Amino acid sequence: MADVTIKIGGMSCQHCVMRVKKAVEALAGVAGASVTVGQAQVSFDETKLTRSDIEEAIIRAGYKITG
Repeated sequence: MADVTIKIGGMSCQHCVMRVKKAVEALAGVAGASVTVGQAQVSFDETKLTRSDIEEAIIRAGYKITG
């Protein structure tokens, strides 16, 4: 298992938090995600997905990766 913190731009409210959390947790291999306005901390199985896969899910949900 790996843990990663991803900085996210364009989030402003709890709706944004829930949208990102839902998008990330829908990925096969994600063990858990803690999302707040501006960032996501994700635990995932490196044999099933990469940080880039997680970032792509966040982008598809309508947000920007800032770091």
